[in-house]
Amino acid sequence: MAFERNILIVAILITLGTLASQATSRTLYEASIAAKHEQWMEEFGRVYQDSAEKERRFHIFKNNVEFVEKFNSEGKKTYKLSINQFSDMTHEEFLRHHTGYKKPTESTSSADASFTHENLSLTDDVPPSIDWREQDAVTPVKDQGDCGCCWAFSAVAAVEGITKIKTGQLISLSEQQLVDCDTSNSGCQGGDMAKAFAYIQQNGGIASEENYPYQGSDGTCDTNLANEAAAKITNYARVTPNSETDLLKAVSVQPVSVAIAASQAFQLYSGGLFTDDSCGTELNHAVTIIGYGTTEDGTPYWLIKNSWAERWGDNGYMKILRNADAPEGVCGLAMQASYPIM
Repeated sequence: MAFERNILIVAILITLGTLASQATSRTLYEASIAAKHEQWMEEFGRVYQDSAEKERRFHIFKNNVEFVEKFNSEGKKTYKLSINQFSDMTHEEFLRHHTGYKKPTESTSSADASFTHENLSLTDDVPPSIDWREQDAVTPVKDQGDCGCCWAFSAVAAVEGITKIKTGQLISLSEQQLVDCDTSNSGCQGGDMAKAFAYIQQNGGIASEENYPYQGSDGTCDTNLANEAAAKITNYARVTPNSETDLLKAVSVQPVSVAIAASQAFQLYSGGLFTDDSCGTELNHAVTIIGYGTTEDGTPYWLIKNSWAERWGDNGYMKILRNADAPEGVCGLAMQASYPIM
């Protein structure tokens, strides 16, 4: 009996020791995440209104850190994730504040008389790769901030590109004018690039960024500034939906606006060839395809310019798989593509 009692006591001590060790490990882990959060707050200048808000944001931050660490440790993907300026936001909050694409209804699209479908089958001699940055047809990466107007940044980047290609002048153009003055869209509450192109065409052009600077919030249209056109377009066109072949032809000629489904992995992307097959086709964000090519191992990709500043992704850019198995492309990027005509 004494022997069995001793065995039981030893077992209890071992269990208590293990539990104590686990508790210590958890405490140390929480402390390391808390330190990382403090460092992150300093790096990105984040200040919370009170301790309750800080505690809530810490737990969101911790979840995102664990998501990133688990994803990267598996080592099964061709891209990496990292902590960035969006890491204390839930994915739902992130989508609400930093995306903003709204697909137009069919009735809206069909009623727009100026909207055309250009015959891209006439485009020949498509080069094997192109990067419009090398042709100086891409302005530096911009930041939409907390305003859901990705549609304006996508459209403006496409107009900046065709303006450079046709006139030889690279001019940074005004997203704020679209946010304030394009009543067919909804400013920071979302919009569509084709409607933005229609506004620019009907308005007789778009002002420069310098004359009508970005404010990151809805404002009142300054018609005087809006009429000082720094660039004009004559029309706009839509790429055949769900055709990466036609999308390739279009991008070989100029930068193209596309809608995309931004997943949590998209939110925290930091580099590599993006191949997320779980993002679906619920289009919620807009970007601009500014090129394409193949990786060193021969995998085809699209090169996109985003509007989340240079701290996101690969200095503000992303390489995303081209010629996906699904006709709509990775994250639906071939579903709603359009571009301005000059």
